[in-house]
Amino acid sequence: MTNRRCALFIAFALLASPALWGQATVSSIGKQLDGLRAVPDPQRPAATTKIANDIRTLPPGLPKLKLADSLTHLATEGDPGQETLQAVANTLAQALKETPQPPLKDGRPAMPYTDLAKLARYEGITTDFKDPMLSKADDILVANDADVAKANFTLKDLNGKKVTLSALRGKIVLVNFWATWCQPCRKEMQDLDLIYTHYQQQGLVVLSITDENPFQVNAYLSPLGYHPPVLTDDGGKVAKQFHVDGLPRTFVFDRDGKLVAEAIDMRTQRQFFAMLAKAGLQPLGSK
Repeated sequence: MTNRRCALFIAFALLASPALWGQATVSSIGKQLDGLRAVPDPQRPAATTKIANDIRTLPPGLPKLKLADSLTHLATEGDPGQETLQAVANTLAQALKETPQPPLKDGRPAMPYTDLAKLARYEGITTDFKDPMLSKADDILVANDADVAKANFTLKDLNGKKVTLSALRGKIVLVNFWATWCQPCRKEMQDLDLIYTHYQQQGLVVLSITDENPFQVNAYLSPLGYHPPVLTDDGGKVAKQFHVDGLPRTFVFDRDGKLVAEAIDMRTQRQFFAMLAKAGLQPLGSK
């Protein structure tokens, strides 16, 4: 190869390499996703929006769709704001439009359709993306919520005392599914504990449900001084009844036992209060 051809080849390679010019790649976006939980909460919405925008620049294909779907699972942790969630949803909708996915073996929609439907149903985003699989995913969520609305259970707390959901009529009940290994679960527990201790006298009950070994749970909770009742769901039977497919997951029932709010991921104190307000609980000192 002549010197001139060699120089032209190197110049072309430099121009064609996105990484050398700061353009997002599947690998670079993957690293951003891996580090997103380490980003301080105040900066996390901007970091999430940047990742969503970077994903949109990728060429169509399954790697792009997988990144877009992975981002939805991280974006719903806490309170990134509607603008950020909308950007994440728009990115997932674009990726699905470019790379449609076949139904699963049982005919149910592939996970990205369900995740987009969850953003619309539980996080208040909007989308003009139309697809039969997305419609089917939403129909499944509606049916699941109908099951939760009529659900009942009796579980034992860590001291062996039985707690029955239907027996708590007249109280506002927040049911939270969690696990000791779940980082977002652990992060929201301090707020749950604070809300419970301040509003228990107003008839608020917080039930923290886990399918883990009681000894393991006790070992984790003992140093924390966590006050809400912790119930053990042996075999995850109640979690299945509530269609829990990820942790944490929260449901709020009003004093009549009506399901009035639910969250598909970690919530902040402000978000918990917004959920409880739908059941009629008002923060102390409010009119």
